[in-house]
Amino acid sequence: MAFNRYGVWAIYTFEVARFGRTILTSLLTPVITTSLYFIVFGSAIGSRMTEIGGVPYGAFIVPGLIMLSMFTESIFNASFGIYMPKWAGTIYELLSAPVSAFETVIAYVGAAATKSMLLGLVIFTTAHLFVHIHVLHPFAMLAFMALIAVTFCLFGFIIGIWAQSFEQLQVIPLLVVMPMTFLGGAFYSIDMLPPVWRTVTLFNPVVYLISGFRWTFYGKSDVAIGMSLAATLGFSALCLVVIAWMFRTGYRLKS
Repeated sequence: MAFNRYGVWAIYTFEVARFGRTILTSLLTPVITTSLYFIVFGSAIGSRMTEIGGVPYGAFIVPGLIMLSMFTESIFNASFGIYMPKWAGTIYELLSAPVSAFETVIAYVGAAATKSMLLGLVIFTTAHLFVHIHVLHPFAMLAFMALIAVTFCLFGFIIGIWAQSFEQLQVIPLLVVMPMTFLGGAFYSIDMLPPVWRTVTLFNPVVYLISGFRWTFYGKSDVAIGMSLAATLGFSALCLVVIAWMFRTGYRLKS
């Protein structure tokens, strides 16, 4: 069957338009939050810990701040996008439409990733108001940002299918992803931890994502960039496998 680009574009534009209706609050909130993080972490902690690995502390936390917001936003956008048709009962129209599972995922995840990338760039711009940032590998930064946005949007898509209530949509982002981000080196280098805790932290997959993204800024990372990239691609592949199984079995889509 030929690729249904019209169906994909229709879903994509619908999801992006939904974001456009609340664009002011969607972008204003992360700007305020980022500013508060810089005031609390950048000023209060930065006055006592001036540099990490030769990078000023205020600049060091920028990649972590961007990832913290993108993780949450990617999951929320993708999960909410697919959950709403389930909640409204229109999911059956989508499943019976001449749009394959692959095309459906491209449309929903593509729209969510677009919104997450925009948010990440807004936070990146906001950070320039507080600290001087020099990106060593700008194209790699954009590529890594896009890869992480797509990866967590795929994860959010899974949560949206799995969730059976609005409360369940919030469980994973708030109780799992956010703590893992704070413990994954968003605001510090894991090299600062005692050896035992550093070993434990390496089992946190978020460490590899934040570390790889920080490398694109400063050429410095807690783990090798190859491992970060492999971990991100591996997580993406796992999400695709789970989504394929959900559509094949109809898990919480047809019941």
